[in-house]
Amino acid sequence: MVREPATAQDRGALARVDEVRHVLGTLDEAKLLDIMALRPTVLDVEEASVWLAGDSDVFGANRPLKPVVSQIVEILTADEEEEPRSAS
Repeated sequence: MVREPATAQDRGALARVDEVRHVLGTLDEAKLLDIMALRPTVLDVEEASVWLAGDSDVFGANRPLKPVVSQIVEILTADEEEEPRSAS
């Protein structure tokens, strides 16, 4: 069954696994489970996606991310934050 694009009302509903995958793309199972444990709305997932795409200015200058959105971003960027060890 093909799902219609989310309406404004739908975007405030809790996100389903297929919606998270649709917005964020392919995720490893651990990250997907961590995100779903947050019980994000579709809007939360969409905001995290926009922020990760570098379009954070869409939200307004210096506007902090909502806690759930921030946690989603942290989950998705956790691997990027690890610094490679030097061979010294």
